[in-house]
Amino acid sequence: MRFILALVLYQLLFLLLTPLLLVVLLLRSINHRAYRQRLLERLGFTSSALQPGGIIVHAASVGEVIALKPFITELLNNYTDLPITVTTFTPTGSAQVKKLFSDKVQHCYLPLDNIFSTQVFLARLKPKVMIFMETELWPNIIAQCQKQQIKLLLINGRLSDKSMRSYQKIAWLITPTIQRFDKILTQSQVNQDNYLAMGASAKHCELSGNLKFDISVNLDVAAKQQELASLISQQRKVWLIASTHPGDEVLALQAFAQIKQQQHDALLIIVPRHPERFDQVAKLAQTDGYQVVKRSTQHSVTQQTDVWIIDTLGELLATCALADVVTMGGSFNEIGGHNPLEPALFKKPVIVGPNMSNFSEILLQLKSEQAIVQIAENENMSQTLADEVLALFSHENNAQRVGENGYKVVQANQGATARSLTALQTLLRV
Repeated sequence: MRFILALVLYQLLFLLLTPLLLVVLLLRSINHRAYRQRLLERLGFTSSALQPGGIIVHAASVGEVIALKPFITELLNNYTDLPITVTTFTPTGSAQVKKLFSDKVQHCYLPLDNIFSTQVFLARLKPKVMIFMETELWPNIIAQCQKQQIKLLLINGRLSDKSMRSYQKIAWLITPTIQRFDKILTQSQVNQDNYLAMGASAKHCELSGNLKFDISVNLDVAAKQQELASLISQQRKVWLIASTHPGDEVLALQAFAQIKQQQHDALLIIVPRHPERFDQVAKLAQTDGYQVVKRSTQHSVTQQTDVWIIDTLGELLATCALADVVTMGGSFNEIGGHNPLEPALFKKPVIVGPNMSNFSEILLQLKSEQAIVQIAENENMSQTLADEVLALFSHENNAQRVGENGYKVVQANQGATARSLTALQTLLRV
């Protein structure tokens, strides 16, 4: 009874918040107009062209879409008779779905989690199963799926100690949400233990490994790699800082000034995480006196170019192949880092900052194999970062060793996609 009252309270609260959330989306659209497009989808009104009765996979944003690519590809190969719908919550995630899958999958936004929008959404698509990823726990739509006997699968389940402490404060809402899943596949034993501690049933939990290890270089990535490489006119030392957030670029540009003193021909490539910041980052580099080229202009990167801004979507993986050293953004602030496995796939040495809480277990695996460099918190981060980059530039054998160790870690941990597919097949047979 207490859980039912909790859900009703959540439904009322989210219903009241829905107008405010729509206003937030409109405000965000000032810098990124895609946020004001397709607002009806946010309320559950999907296109009438979408076919019902299939499988829905939710991938919140770009990183999740990329991680799910092998899994979604397997769905397309194994369930040719069912429509596969991929939902996202951000416009960048939406663009990534279209870029990777074109019209091979159906796509729309996941609606805001109020009772009316989710009812409309489910009534239109009538899925056989809904698949969520990592920490995407939406109490209302998950409760409605269970009520309508729609199978619920959580893959790549991640629940850190920090997240669990937060969830325990609202266990009255989160625990019943977790218990509604027919199957929970977790990245690691630590994550599984945390789900069990939050009330998940042991018989419904299974250790599958991390989908983010199941990455590979396909023909499209290889072609994009060649295209990008052809734009760099001469052989140079290349430092890539990937998936940057506010503050990351300032730190990188400060470090780059010190790097240039010793490595005069060095090229810095910056890939901002969010498209609405592309122009801002380019101006930031120009203000610091650097010669800047933007990828979208299609200009070649000449010997005079200092900074190359990749202001396009879906090219980060291929860009990793161009670098001598890769630094992951979001790890020098509260963001918690981004996926270091992508550059490891190309045997590139990776540097991260002190906060990799989003990838804590992957970080431990990489560190245990001497496959990553992590900078500790200190008062002069830019100098430390510059020193680490220059050390890898100068000692090529060490850089190669770190990169190859990372690649071995990636190869040794693959297989989560196959285990996730097996779990789905079992649910659909029940």
